[in-house]
Amino acid sequence: MAETVAALDCGTNTLRLLVATTDETGRLVEFDRQLRFAGLGQGVDATGQFADEAMERGWAIVDEYLPVIKRLGATRARFVATSAARDASNRQVFFDGVRERLGIDPELISGQEEAQLSFNGAISGARTDGDPVLVMDSGGGSTELVHGTAAGQISQSVSLDIGSRRVRERYLHSDPPTADQIAQARAEVNRMLDGCPVELGDIATFIGVAGTVTTMVALHLGLKQYDRDRVHRSSMTAAQVAELADKLLAMTVDEVLALGPVAPERAKVLCGGALVVTEVAKRVPVDLQASESDILDGVVLSMVRDGLGHQLPR
Repeated sequence: MAETVAALDCGTNTLRLLVATTDETGRLVEFDRQLRFAGLGQGVDATGQFADEAMERGWAIVDEYLPVIKRLGATRARFVATSAARDASNRQVFFDGVRERLGIDPELISGQEEAQLSFNGAISGARTDGDPVLVMDSGGGSTELVHGTAAGQISQSVSLDIGSRRVRERYLHSDPPTADQIAQARAEVNRMLDGCPVELGDIATFIGVAGTVTTMVALHLGLKQYDRDRVHRSSMTAAQVAELADKLLAMTVDEVLALGPVAPERAKVLCGGALVVTEVAKRVPVDLQASESDILDGVVLSMVRDGLGHQLPR
């Protein structure tokens, strides 16, 4: 087996960890995968800065992850920060705190690199039903759309500034959102999609990654507790996506939370993400398949296959 590495994905809502390696065939071998809600993007759309309490939450999660990384013997790591960090003027303060704890420099990756890593991770574990493949990474602050092949060749990609937390904080202020708020949000999402350079109408395989899609699939399956194995590779039609989104948009946060497999922090912003996913799915001619293989898997592969990452202090 190759060396053991650690990938940390710092998103708008969550801070996640994957410690893994690859076997002799190049397939990913997972040792531990964890998720915590940091809510780092809290208020960033309005203020342009990370809130102090959000940074404290993020640092506390890194402190929790460090013993896991050491126990499993990871020798290199990448800490990649995405949409919220791209928008936060005080991100260096947060990065300095991460460096003090992990001993490596966090990386602010572009929307383009985020799209590439998500695509590579998704196709490593999802079912492909032919080319072209579209991978949609619908996060808290942005949505990446990547058009390519099951062999990993990318032809088109875009990172759009629409995600679950951003749409919720910018448009869906009421609980539940009003019809006017929903209409404004939908119009903005469709305006962005109308100008999107990625072809959506010729897709043969449509893969969705990240928490909005996987939570929607868990709800569609009727799960009372989240089950990663059940969700992975399960599908929804565009009509089923739209029906569930309408239901979520009509519910209060407490009502969404009571459905079962929705984490409290996810429940606050899920309706915004569901609206984004719905408008994309309407434009794609095949069903949406959820994948639990995502950007974290792509980050691990970038270290093992391409030699990226930073040596961890002993």
